[in-house]
Amino acid sequence: MHDAVKSGKNILLEGQLGSLKDPDFGIYPFTTSSSTLAGYGAVGAGVPPYEIKEIITVVKAYSSAVGAGAFVSEIFGDEADELRNRGGDGGEYGATTGRPRRVGWLDCVASRYGCRVQGATQVAFTVLDVLGYLDEIPVCVGYEVDGKVIKDFPTTGLLNKAKPVLTTLPGWKTDIRGIKKYEDLPENCRKYIEFVEKELEVPIKIVSNGPAREDIIMR
Repeated sequence: MHDAVKSGKNILLEGQLGSLKDPDFGIYPFTTSSSTLAGYGAVGAGVPPYEIKEIITVVKAYSSAVGAGAFVSEIFGDEADELRNRGGDGGEYGATTGRPRRVGWLDCVASRYGCRVQGATQVAFTVLDVLGYLDEIPVCVGYEVDGKVIKDFPTTGLLNKAKPVLTTLPGWKTDIRGIKKYEDLPENCRKYIEFVEKELEVPIKIVSNGPAREDIIMR
């Protein structure tokens, strides 16, 4: 790794699990045992921290979760079943256990916080094609806690009392798989991306519109 850094090679480090599974910055105790943040990539890989120039945070176009813990934008019943069955690559079910994942609308409060603690320089926005069946798409833009609306991700005690503040955006009602250029996406689809980008405060430079490796749009 030292030789690769010294010779100017590009090095790609890939982290597993999301920001909220981090033992320090996540929703404790529903976390993993080691840090999931990009800053720890330097430690794990043995490269100087100042050599990490780009941090690409992956954000799904809707939310999902495995296991217990607060999930403010979670949905239930038939609405959740339809999103779960359409989501992911063959449905939002555990890869090993087959257990149904919890699903909900995109939580911009949690996602913005995740981008901040990662130090994100850009976002890869994924599974956008999944939302093509919806007439309208709710997005969580704030939390209501004790009658007050907050925009910053709170401590766990307050998080457990939080209710979602939703904004509804018009859907695009079409299949966007196969589209290669950003400007060829439906107008409402582009508006959804740009709305989320403003909420996250990080540029969305990569858009995934399908499960295949080549289903990628670069902005």
